[in-house]
Amino acid sequence: MTRPMNDLPIAVIGGGPVGLAAAAHLIERGLRPIVFEAGPRVGHSMREWGHVRMFSPWRYVVDHAARRALAGSGWVPPAEDALPTGREVVERYLEPLASLPAIRSALRLGTRVTAVSRQLVDKVKTPARDAMPFVLRTVDADGAEHDVLARAVIDASGSWFQPNPMGANGLPARGEPAHAQRIRYGIPDILGSERTRYAGRRTLVVGTGHSAINSLLALVELMDAHDTTRVFWGMRRSAPGNAFGGGEGDALPARAALGTRLRAEVDAGNVRILTGLQIGAVEETGGALVVRDVEGNQVALVDEVIVATGARPDLDLLREMRLDLDSALESPRALGPLIDPNEHSCGSVRPHGAFELEQPERNLFIVGMKSYGRAPTFLLATGYEQVRSVAAYVAGDYAAAREVMLDLPETGVCNVTIGGNDASAGCCGVEPRAEPRKETEMAEMNAVAAQPASACCGGPAPKEAEACCVKDADAKAAGESGCGCGLPKVAQSNAPAASTSCCG
Repeated sequence: MTRPMNDLPIAVIGGGPVGLAAAAHLIERGLRPIVFEAGPRVGHSMREWGHVRMFSPWRYVVDHAARRALAGSGWVPPAEDALPTGREVVERYLEPLASLPAIRSALRLGTRVTAVSRQLVDKVKTPARDAMPFVLRTVDADGAEHDVLARAVIDASGSWFQPNPMGANGLPARGEPAHAQRIRYGIPDILGSERTRYAGRRTLVVGTGHSAINSLLALVELMDAHDTTRVFWGMRRSAPGNAFGGGEGDALPARAALGTRLRAEVDAGNVRILTGLQIGAVEETGGALVVRDVEGNQVALVDEVIVATGARPDLDLLREMRLDLDSALESPRALGPLIDPNEHSCGSVRPHGAFELEQPERNLFIVGMKSYGRAPTFLLATGYEQVRSVAAYVAGDYAAAREVMLDLPETGVCNVTIGGNDASAGCCGVEPRAEPRKETEMAEMNAVAAQPASACCGGPAPKEAEACCVKDADAKAAGESGCGCGLPKVAQSNAPAASTSCCG
């Protein structure tokens, strides 16, 4: 016998910021959540990078429903403009939120969801499928398995523990698993608990996002105390392009500051760039790691490798679910075109909610970082609005679910060049070192190539043009004010955007 659907809880997979926000929104609407967190404490993945200071201030970090729930508990909200570390988010926000009686009673810590299905039907059977409860197979800390029934499932399990490999083909490089002890994924605590691992060593950081930038800057700081520390920055692209961020055009100053600091260190010669790096294999020789390209050529000789190439969603637990995903990003299909990093490296995300996130499996929603699949541009504010809409949908308030309002800070990123021809080089707020450290272990790196024309906005503008990119220069040459990619961002609404391109 199946229990009446309305008697069942709404299952939330993941006890991080978005999962707990989902619980807060469900409770606010009089619904009963049950929250499964694989780790022993809430915010398990965030604790992995607790030493990192976020570039989003507190006003973007705290969900609105969570704030309302905390208001009556004696919780003291942090200063809106202060920048928290991951650890501070956990300790000052997630733990107090998880301690509220309504949420604490819903939490199942140390409980991993290994599979989701429908009661009494497999993936193939269609008749009466939507009327059957979900079955979540769980494994607790003691290894005991249980089946839990739910009327809806909100998957906010994230993707932090599913890092992309460093291989050029989307596969691990040959030898990558075998040398896993010398390859670190994510953002290691270089100046803290993992200091001895990197001090005085040669380290290659692979990746161009903010995770990579954090590690590069920490390694440079390590040089002050350990002069033999060497830092290499590997990227697949042929030039850094927008890897330094949005500069003055970025609405999040801390995010812009990361890029400008790194740019100064590159200009000073303290970080050596390896462009066009297509890693095919890694092997050990003479106590060092030899990194080879896909053709077998040696491209780096280092002691450690930090891989910061993003993550991918774990879809195995949803294998019995009927999914409709973007074929490239592995995000919900409707969301894919809005977040595709091939098109949106300098764009913004259009508002979206339950109707874009629900799967063909009715009342199954993929939210948070996992909803972005392999796209690296997720912000907490996006996840909070997603779960607000999903909670409204599950409660039957479809009008509220459709009224999605998303206010995101613009990245300001389009194209950024480096080198002596850039007027802003050396004026980034970081003093270049008087004596750039010399690299003796490797030959001089290839010169940075020009940004390809296929890049965002067509590549960098000609030197003689007062424009931010090729399309901007072409528009101004035709008598227009520009292509618009440098315009300040206006508040978003649920109105459709005029264009989904980054230069629209």
